[in-house]
Amino acid sequence: MSSPADVRLILAFLRELAANNDRDWFEANRGRYEAAREAFLGLVAELLSGLAATEELGGVSPKDCVFRINRDLRFSRDKSPYKTNMGALLGAGGRKAGLRSYYFHLEPAGASMLAGGLYEPAPAELAAVREAIARDPKPLKRILAAPAFAREFGGLAGDSLKTAPQGYPKEHPEIELLRHKQFLVVHPLSDREAAAADLVPRALESFKAMRPFLAYLESVLAR
Repeated sequence: MSSPADVRLILAFLRELAANNDRDWFEANRGRYEAAREAFLGLVAELLSGLAATEELGGVSPKDCVFRINRDLRFSRDKSPYKTNMGALLGAGGRKAGLRSYYFHLEPAGASMLAGGLYEPAPAELAAVREAIARDPKPLKRILAAPAFAREFGGLAGDSLKTAPQGYPKEHPEIELLRHKQFLVVHPLSDREAAAADLVPRALESFKAMRPFLAYLESVLAR
């Protein structure tokens, strides 16, 4: 079973990587990276085990879920070779999972998080969600108002338009929801919360509160 020491080990490595983000340092500290990665895989294994009680995960393994630490530099001005976080997408299909998936992210300086939803929706997906909200906002608003959801996430996160989306009047009664360009929920974690002994059960509690929101998005996009 993972322990707070495992998370502290991960965060310590990532903190130093952020200050020494080059291949020479990384290779000199590869043993520390491998230890941090194994600790992260252990956390992901525990989360998958907990999710399996209520989710169909299709036999996905922790290694299927964890993102590689190397950055894709092809289209980036920032040529730092490594990510300074460890992340995993938990769901059937792992990193290629669909909407019914949960994102687990560890990063120093209070940047850790639990998240889910539509991060980069295709234009057709965004249009479908907006149409569903305009047609009947009550199902989504009930989810957002649920006590467990409000406690864990507060509300929707992600980027929004400054004005009304095309095809909707700025006076629309649901304009605040319709402006969203992303439909995300995020539960931030301080370093202390991430390294707490109850990280896994608390994360599973957040994922449980997230589930109706993900199911709503899934149902809208399945129409």
